[in-house]
Amino acid sequence: MARPAVRATYARVLRHYRSQHTDPTSTLVNAPHPYARALGLVAVVLLGAWLGLLIVGNVRTPVGPMDTTMTLRPSLSGGTKINVSPLGALELDSHAAPIRLDVDVDRLDPVRSQALVQHPERISGLQEEITGDVADGTRELALRSCVAVVSGATALGLAVFRRPRRALAAGGLALALLATSGASAYLTWNPKSVLEPKFSGLLSSAPSVVGNARSIVSEFDVYQKELARLVTNVTRLYDATSTLPTYQPDPGTMRVLHVSDVHLNPAAWHIISSLVKQYRIDVIIDSGDTMDHGSAAENAFLDPIPDLGAPYVWVRGNHDSRVTQEYLSGLDNVHVLDEGSAVTVRGLRVAGMGDPQFTPDRSEQAQGDDAERAAGVRLAAALRGQQRAGTPVDIAVAHNPAAARETDGEVPLVLAGHVHRRDTEVMPKGTRLKIEGSTGGGGLRAVQNEEPEKVRASVLYLDRGTRHLQAWDEITLGGLGLTTAEVSRHLPEDNLPGAPTPTPSLGATPSPSLGATGPRPPGGTPPTGSGGPSATPPRGPSPPPR
Repeated sequence: MARPAVRATYARVLRHYRSQHTDPTSTLVNAPHPYARALGLVAVVLLGAWLGLLIVGNVRTPVGPMDTTMTLRPSLSGGTKINVSPLGALELDSHAAPIRLDVDVDRLDPVRSQALVQHPERISGLQEEITGDVADGTRELALRSCVAVVSGATALGLAVFRRPRRALAAGGLALALLATSGASAYLTWNPKSVLEPKFSGLLSSAPSVVGNARSIVSEFDVYQKELARLVTNVTRLYDATSTLPTYQPDPGTMRVLHVSDVHLNPAAWHIISSLVKQYRIDVIIDSGDTMDHGSAAENAFLDPIPDLGAPYVWVRGNHDSRVTQEYLSGLDNVHVLDEGSAVTVRGLRVAGMGDPQFTPDRSEQAQGDDAERAAGVRLAAALRGQQRAGTPVDIAVAHNPAAARETDGEVPLVLAGHVHRRDTEVMPKGTRLKIEGSTGGGGLRAVQNEEPEKVRASVLYLDRGTRHLQAWDEITLGGLGLTTAEVSRHLPEDNLPGAPTPTPSLGATPSPSLGATGPRPPGGTPPTGSGGPSATPPRGPSPPPR
């Protein structure tokens, strides 16, 4: 019985000792300050909500003929941003709230686009369809965003605080913040923001192509017709290029695709890629004017080039800046030529000269053909240097024909562009000059014209051993709004025993299927015997420089 009494006495003494020797303020020192706890909770809520939105807070939804991805993002200014890769983006000052709506246009659905082409009457209901799609996508996005922010904040709160009650508090606070932000966006919603969008990237030139937003709203009926024509033109262009006759190449023939004056038309990459596959192109040569303004914002337009399927040899045009040239120099599978520099690509030796004039820059006065001829003289000197070094050039490239003509007698073949028309001639000293039309159909402006400019490119066939030009096919698409695709075969005069005769056209006629039909171009190396076709297109007056 003594032991319990002793233990009780010991316990009383220990409690008294602790009360005398323990600092009553020590618990206050170790406990976190209320403000610090609040700030920590807010930080966890914001970070968790952001992570939740980043991981699962997006919705893929169709909007008219497009597939899009909608996402909510934290933002100090709010608003709506529509990304149309790779063309750029447009921003709308649609609301004032700490959240921004991002809409990424992923792709144009070919089935829904084709349905609009085949049934133009559906264009009249496109506005209501898009409005309904956006409303459905927004509702689904709101629901998913609520789940995302609550889940993200709760999960992070549990990981940080290790207390379920505080984790649930973080989730509830995240939901309250999202709801408050949504209410603020609703109350400050500005439907007129579409009248004053801010464009960036390549879309910065959009108002000059389709008119400004105010004119679209005030003349919506006219805009609907223009939109229908634009969708129809582009879709038919894709159909026409996909049904070009297929060429069966001869192993002893090298095939070079000559393109020029793309002028910022994204459809040109589809055309070039199709030709590379169908004709099994060895080398692509671009004689310049790939851009319109040569600005750094346009550079993303060049990104598809490494994936076209063949090495890309390029010279600067008068619409291509040094910024453009530097960007292209950094891309894979691209060879930039300037000041007579030469490169051997798949056994073909090519030298080139960039255009000495950058005409979009109005701060410098254009020097005209004198500057072009001076550049051509430098190119000719570089060709002679290559000859003396034992590395003769097979093909020279210059953007302006005035520069290209100065190489007469120094190289078998010289390529040019610039004038947006196709031409070929053998110059007095024996050099053949080939001028290509616009592979971009005159650029994005072509979709505005009643009779859009035709799309042109040429396939050159050279002997793999001698690099001698054996023949060339001129490929012509009937503009963005037409449905014809024509291929015509031409032979150089020295490949024939007799006088040249006109080439029969190996092309297509318009058909309800929007495609091109017709005889398949002859395969293999073009014949050198009698009766072979040859033609040189007639030369007309030169159009003004572009």
